[in-house]
Amino acid sequence: MGETTRAGFDREVRAVGGRVRQLRKRLGLTVEQLAARAGVSAGMISQLERGMGNPALESLVRLSQALSVPIANLMLAVDDDERRVVRADERRLLEPLDPESERAGLVRELLTPGSMVPLQVIRTVMPAGFTNETRPFRHLGVECVVVLEGSVDVHHGRETVRLERGDAMTYRCEEAHWWANPGDVEAVVLGSVTPQAP
Repeated sequence: MGETTRAGFDREVRAVGGRVRQLRKRLGLTVEQLAARAGVSAGMISQLERGMGNPALESLVRLSQALSVPIANLMLAVDDDERRVVRADERRLLEPLDPESERAGLVRELLTPGSMVPLQVIRTVMPAGFTNETRPFRHLGVECVVVLEGSVDVHHGRETVRLERGDAMTYRCEEAHWWANPGDVEAVVLGSVTPQAP
């Protein structure tokens, strides 16, 4: 398998694994519970959700049945930049920031199609007390965030701003930035990011 073909295959496995993880979490199932329901090993599911391995078609069919979706539904996560509509049940679940944020219950969903469009809109659900201070973001572009529920502290460079429900903030992403949920209820944030114009 050529390098380009291999890269494409790996990308598709990661996309399908992300879709399996997304559907599993929406059903409130653990990896072990899904494995028992599908009749496959928990190790295979765990590996697939991390974008690894070479899952057999039979295993994917069993997983789709256990998740109560057509097998084609598992493939919706594969990049398709021509799509304009992303249905609520087709949102791509983004990779966890790190194992700690996954354990904390941070959920990030991509609301825009594909990964090559110049605008990405991400819906983030932040558990009470969550912070990614130890892993701040820093990348090219401009970002706008709006708080839909709860409150969020946005730390941008040396500045800290408390955003309440309905508040929005726009900033350049070259400065290190991170979020924290200071409340005792989960916060929901809608963020859009686009590369900075040359």
